[in-house]
Amino acid sequence: MQPTGVLETSKATNPLRTLLECGQSVWLDYIRRDLITSGKLKRLIDEDGLRGITSNPAIFEKAIAESSDYDGMLKELASRPELDATARFEQIAIRDIQDAADLLRPVYESSKFRDGFVSLEVSPYLAHKTQETMEEARRLWKAVRRDNVMVKVPGTAEGLPAIRQLIGEGININITLLFAQEVYEKVAEAYLEGLENLQTRGGNLKKMASVASFFISRIDTLVDSLLNDRLKKTTDSGQQSLLKSLLGKVAIANGKLTYQRYRGIFSGPRWEPLAAKGAHTQRVLWASTSTKNPNYRDVMYVEELIGPDTVDTIPPATLEAFRDHGRVRESLTEDIPGAQKTMADLAQAGIAMKEVTDKLTDDGVKLFADAFDKLLAAVEKSTQRKAQA
Repeated sequence: MQPTGVLETSKATNPLRTLLECGQSVWLDYIRRDLITSGKLKRLIDEDGLRGITSNPAIFEKAIAESSDYDGMLKELASRPELDATARFEQIAIRDIQDAADLLRPVYESSKFRDGFVSLEVSPYLAHKTQETMEEARRLWKAVRRDNVMVKVPGTAEGLPAIRQLIGEGININITLLFAQEVYEKVAEAYLEGLENLQTRGGNLKKMASVASFFISRIDTLVDSLLNDRLKKTTDSGQQSLLKSLLGKVAIANGKLTYQRYRGIFSGPRWEPLAAKGAHTQRVLWASTSTKNPNYRDVMYVEELIGPDTVDTIPPATLEAFRDHGRVRESLTEDIPGAQKTMADLAQAGIAMKEVTDKLTDDGVKLFADAFDKLLAAVEKSTQRKAQA
């Protein structure tokens, strides 16, 4: 259900709107039919300065399974036996994405095609299939028929060539499931190559948009568990001190250093000719920004990654919390040497960041595929129920 209070804007300065003054766009990591039809989404745009929406299979599964928002459409789809569960879901999702995109259209136009996007994901089953990913992305792009939509493609090895090709065709892409700085660089390279290909084809660089979705809290969840395992096994006070100093610090350090790479990539002789043609940078988007550990500040992952030319996609409960007590400062460029030391200390503690990020990527693909399984089961169950009603 929609968390209560998510639309209650403070009479005082709204921290969510202040983020935009720092150059950071807030997108909502949530979609549901009622959000659109009730006027709540429009109020989020008008009052909180919301600039976009992201969705994923888990979000849609909850929306369909836990609400009656889709009963009418499911009943209608039940009369079409030629449609399987996947096709029925797409009918539902595309309508929501189109309607949300229409509400965000003024943001899209006023930001000169920089914001105002809604993201729709290709099937998680295709995460390791390049050709099928491209075909599905093209099909979804054509079906939605909105300029201010992004198709989400995972940043797997097989996803990279698809990203490069789709950008070159002028399809807006949200690259998801990024954890490693090195993979981020490959994603940014794919974007640059795609833009260059689009320019060669005579495409309009001004309307091309992409974000690189870098996941945050999942990193600390895994790293903290590894640190705690080591703490249980050592009696060395120096080692204990080192391990404790890293708890809750790695995800933010990793994000800060990724942003430094972003700043380097989108400047200099390769980028400048593209920028002269009106190309936008591929902003880093902070995803997975809810705090999983109750011992940490509930808005920590929003507060510590604030900086220009970034996006933060925030789930409803965290959005509500940040509106209520978020503190805004340009934190993303603070203490970069400290971030570098954190990553060096992690290696000294015997934890290989590449192993962490590889596992998180594999787990992320599986989690989204599992959520898609549940989503299709929910669609099938609800459709059958409506057919019998």
